[in-house]
This record gives sequence, structure tokens and C-alpha cells, in this order.
Amino acid sequence: MNNEQISARLTRFKPAHWARDPVTAGFVRSVTLEQEILVISLLLPFVDYRLEAELQTLDADLCRLSGARAVRWQVTHEVASLAQANDAQAVPGVRNIIAVSSGKGGVGKSTTAVNLALALSRLGARVGILDADVYGPSIPMMLGVTGARPESDDGKTMAPVTAHGIKANSIGFLVGADDATVWRGPMASKALAQILRETRWGDLDYLVVDLPPGTGDIQITMAQQVPTTGALVVSTPQNVALADAVKGISMFRKVNIPVLGVVENMSYHRCSQCEHKEFLFGEGGGQRVSNEHQVPLLGQLPLDVRICRHMDKGTPTLIAEPDGVLAQGYLNIAARVAAGLYFSGNTIPTRLYTRQV
Repeated sequence: MNNEQISARLTRFKPAHWARDPVTAGFVRSVTLEQEILVISLLLPFVDYRLEAELQTLDADLCRLSGARAVRWQVTHEVASLAQANDAQAVPGVRNIIAVSSGKGGVGKSTTAVNLALALSRLGARVGILDADVYGPSIPMMLGVTGARPESDDGKTMAPVTAHGIKANSIGFLVGADDATVWRGPMASKALAQILRETRWGDLDYLVVDLPPGTGDIQITMAQQVPTTGALVVSTPQNVALADAVKGISMFRKVNIPVLGVVENMSYHRCSQCEHKEFLFGEGGGQRVSNEHQVPLLGQLPLDVRICRHMDKGTPTLIAEPDGVLAQGYLNIAARVAAGLYFSGNTIPTRLYTRQV
């Protein structure tokens, strides 16, 4: 078995959403030959999607180089804690915080945030979601837990609500469904900080934060007081939405939060009868923003009535149609976000969750 040639072949393998190959990145843990089976063990510091199918395209070359009759891939993951973008106090047990934002409302940001969180969970990560839109909290409805309330056994901290395998908290759990949160900016920001830090999240690989639209007080609080690891921006292809998305990218860059990329939502509509594809809000806008502002285009999601129906019923697309084409779109985005977060950051020692009793 020629280890150098095998290593060289693995070095030439790099998925499109990876910044480095597995050898250079240090993901290869061992390469052994066991009874004519070449066993290659990889340990990833992030979750991924359909990686083993891509790896299997190397099997023929690796068998030729090693003399093995087959290749067995052993792929595991242990999500790394990455350096935050500010000096804010860490949230115990939470490895990485991902902010999901939009320059304007009505572009499907919350829908994207919920399905992103569920997709990361589906890929094997421990995930939570924080509804930071204190004026219009929609996460409880989208997760189908509008009647839930966080429990507190000490009067000081809360246990998050669990829905579809992820942990969640929202001001929507703490106020009546028909009550309006008529708060000035500082009060809203304080509420966000309290919900974040007074929730016992436990051990999470990713905490997805659904921000309100715009670049106001809540976003400034995220930048200054929340140990954010990275952010992504959701937009539609419409020029008005894209202009506001660019402002969001600029805001995050000014506060040194890495922008993981842009998600183009409602990118197109495909007729359910004839499969004709129509670009109702314009075409190519997300790619243009990606090119002009040097941020990845993470994915293009369709305008599909099923997504709306899923969210209204409290069974998001990843739950309602877990093996469907729509779910695959979110899973691909989740893989790109997870890899982008890792490759854009610096690994730090994992913060363990502890609770004083």
C-alpha cells in the first residue's frame, strides 16, 4: 500500500463548499488495510450532507493505489467551537451562534431559520433556535408549540421548549398570543439578552438566532452583547429586497461578524401542472450580490405553497416532507453553512455546559 499516493489522491478531493481538502484540513484520522479492505477514517469538525456519496467516487482510484478490493469510509463528526466575533460573555454550553437576518420583512427569513435549524439537527448536530424578533415572534407557531411555556425550577432560569428534536425559546412563549410587545428599542434589546442568557440551553453545537428584519437595536445588541460566530442574510431576487440585503451584509462586516453567505428565497416558481419555471421576482439577483460583495450564494429556494402550508400547520418542511426536494434544498444550505462557519473561523477549546446547584 502506497500511503503517499493515497494521501495525494485524497488531497485532490475537495467538495465545492469546502475551503480545503480533508488531508490539508487535518480531517483524515487513519488509513489502514484490513483483509483487503482499505479503511479510511475521517473526523469532521462540522456536519455535512451526502459526503459519503462523494467520497465513494474515489473508491476505484484508491483500490488501484492500495491493492485493496474495496474501500470502507468511516465518517464521524465532532462540531468544533469557533471563535466569536466580539468580546461578549460566552453562553454556557453553546458552541456556535448563527444569526439569520434580512434587510426587510416578508422574504421568508423565519421560515428559512426554522428549516435551517431542523436541517442541521437532521445532519446530526445538537441545535437550538432563539426567536429574537420580540415584536413579531413567529417561531412558536412555525414549530407547532404555541401553547408551550418554558419551565423554571429555580425562578431564575428557564428550560427551553423542545420541538421536533431542537430546543427553542421565544418571547412568544412568555406573552399571550394576542398581546402586543409595545417596547422601545432598549427594552426589546434587554429582553433578547435575558432570554438568551437565562435559558438553560444545555450542550448545543449550533444556536440559530432568528433576527427581526432591518439593522436596528436588536441587530446592534447581537453585534455587541451576543457571542455571535457568523451570520447569513436571506433575500428574494427582487431589487428592493437585494438592496436591503446588501445593507445587512455591510452591517455585519462593520462589526466584524463573518458573513457566511446569502440565501435567495422565493427564487423561482415551478408550475405544479407543467413544471414550467417562472422567475416572478427577477432572476440572478442573489448571484449578483454574491459576486459583487464576495459572499457565497448558499442556495436558491423556490416559491412553493407547500412551504407556507407546512409552517402554518407547525410541521416545517424538514418534518412534513423529510425526503422531498424542498428538504434537500435546506439540507444543502445547512451543509454549506456548517462548513463555511468552520472554514471562516478559528477553533477554540469547547465550552462545557455547567449549572450550579
